[in-house]
Amino acid sequence: MPKPYQITFDAHDTMKQAAFWAETLGYILQPPPDGFATWEQFAAEVGIPEEEWGDLAAAVDPEGIQPRLLFARVPEDKVVKNRVHLDVNVTDPSMALDTRRTTIDAEVERLTVLGATKVEDRGDTTHTWTVMTDPEGNEFCVQ
Repeated sequence: MPKPYQITFDAHDTMKQAAFWAETLGYILQPPPDGFATWEQFAAEVGIPEEEWGDLAAAVDPEGIQPRLLFARVPEDKVVKNRVHLDVNVTDPSMALDTRRTTIDAEVERLTVLGATKVEDRGDTTHTWTVMTDPEGNEFCVQ
């Protein structure tokens, strides 16, 4: 039986990362538990020290189908290439290669405005994608 999972990212600015990925994937920021207007209200109620309130943030699929993305505050910087990355799929393999490239380029432009950085375009005669980094330098691909 499949097991539910979430994808966790180390981050300096958890809210900025959660907001970036929510916008990138069509997710939403995870709302606070029922009965609480804000996460800060929840944290205060359950006794989390105020200096820890920004330690976690999450982005969730509004339909509850795709995995939750959790962002955990860490003190250290990212220093090496990711061993795992997300592929953001904005095209369909049935599309013509030039149409896929145009669609990818439009998404790359949108994500750049949100804070991503384009690293390079890649591909061959049958595939095309762009390598990018999120606002904290985590690699991902747009294809």
